[in-house]
Amino acid sequence: MSRLQERLPSLHLNDDNVTPFVSRVPTPDRAPMASQSPDTKITRESPVRAPSSVPVDDAVLPFEVDALDLRGRLTRLGPALDDILTKHDYPAAVGKLLGEAIVLTTLLGSSLKFEGRFILQTQTDGPVSFMVVDFQAPDRLRAYARFDAARLTGLADSAALLGKGHLAMTIDQGPDMSRYQGLVALHGGGLEEAAHEYFLRSEQIPTRVRLAVGEEWRGGDGRATHRWRAGGLLMQFLPKAPERARQADLHPGDAPEGTPAHDMKEDDAWIEGQSLMATVEDVELIDPDLSGERLLYRLFHERGVRVFSPLRLQAQCSCSRDAVASMLKSFTAKDRAEMVKDGKVEVTCEFCSSVYQFTPHEAGVEEGAA
Repeated sequence: MSRLQERLPSLHLNDDNVTPFVSRVPTPDRAPMASQSPDTKITRESPVRAPSSVPVDDAVLPFEVDALDLRGRLTRLGPALDDILTKHDYPAAVGKLLGEAIVLTTLLGSSLKFEGRFILQTQTDGPVSFMVVDFQAPDRLRAYARFDAARLTGLADSAALLGKGHLAMTIDQGPDMSRYQGLVALHGGGLEEAAHEYFLRSEQIPTRVRLAVGEEWRGGDGRATHRWRAGGLLMQFLPKAPERARQADLHPGDAPEGTPAHDMKEDDAWIEGQSLMATVEDVELIDPDLSGERLLYRLFHERGVRVFSPLRLQAQCSCSRDAVASMLKSFTAKDRAEMVKDGKVEVTCEFCSSVYQFTPHEAGVEEGAA
């Protein structure tokens, strides 16, 4: 049976807007992972329906494959991504790389269970020297990239665009709470590789990530329209018995030459999950006509897959005139005076390209100082 011709599965529903769907295997009486759906109870008596064929853009779809002890999230981005990228008219290669960073941020940031922020940032020696994606729970996204146009010629690979440096992931729980930050060294690899390295070294959770970004061109009214689209898949192995998720020890670094590397056989369920995820193609992740539920069923229908209510996303910057005015007050009087050009102070938001203009008086510049 080909992956494009599978039959419809049966899906279980309940009153909590949870839509677990199962095929060919019974649904175990097991609660979903708390970070996905904390107030949900799944029962064998849940109603049944077919998976939705309606695509949902700008959303994260949590899921679980209970038979394999897998939990994950599927991101599909359309208008929100297009809004962020087109505000800056990035070259295609830069837009694709920043799109990957945005998708990765949604996969990680959407697991926050509080009104905080998840910030992903890269700083490297490559043509795209700086990127930042700001996710403000529960749904607000903004991002921008800094690049050297002269060094982009002939480069399209994400790893080559990044170069070497580091990736930082920051969780900001608010002004009265400490920040948590994880750092990953970038050695010439892409963002997928960096995410795998982070989970291996910091979280020590078997994790796989897939990221895909593409440009969609459609004809109509005698002209072609361009839109950005993206998708991503994060899958983790979270068995009840922690020893099943144990991974090989990291290289000690200072071990004597010739010391054999520690080897650990992977669990069969995790091997199967990775094999299934490896079959996902980029076009499936960004296909505007393929629903997230249908895609997950294509992957996991033989084992049974359960999905939960999608988490909606939107492109929205947090800048405002009042926020910019407060920021100007943090500069010294001399610095503010030097900002005056043509009788005004002009500030452009790097995230959304909004322009804010102030008179010297409004910017706190003393009369005669400019």
